Amino acid sequence: MNIKLSKRVMIMSEIMTPEKANFSGNVHGGHILNFLDKVAYACASRYSRKYVVTLSVDRVTFREPVHVGELLRCLASVNHVGKTSMEIGIRVESENLSTGKVRHTNTSYFTMVALDDNHRPTLVEPLSLDNEDETRRFQEAIRRRELRHQLKEAYSQIKEDVKINLKKGSIDD
Repeated sequence: MNIKLSKRVMIMSEIMTPEKANFSGNVHGGHILNFLDKVAYACASRYSRKYVVTLSVDRVTFREPVHVGELLRCLASVNHVGKTSMEIGIRVESENLSTGKVRHTNTSYFTMVALDDNHRPTLVEPLSLDNEDETRRFQEAIRRRELRHQLKEAYSQIKEDVKINLKKGSIDD
């Protein structure tokens, strides 16, 4: 079987085995995060044909537990490309191999930066949008980027407010 996927899309799967379990018997969230980082790396590197590093991870919410014995499937796509960075969206599904039941357990967004041979940020090929779904993902990625910038500004303001209050000697609880 020869399935040709766009270089902007990737599917990776891994069976969840007992050594990946936490103390409650479900798959450890840290293992899932590690796998997601590998998926984001593979998708971004495949698209850019460059070595990439993780710049940020947006909103990792564990909607449902992943159980030992299930197949964890990650569907990744390049949603947005800046000058040197790419947003990789990842939908995580867990499949019970005995029943065939598939559950959506997580959605995450990774920002990856392409590096040149000197480990400096390097330009990435612009993204062409071929259908409505890709256009929607692109627009949503732009909005998430705007929200990240707003959040960064808000955190900076909090730091300034705390510095001012520390100088005054008054911090409200």
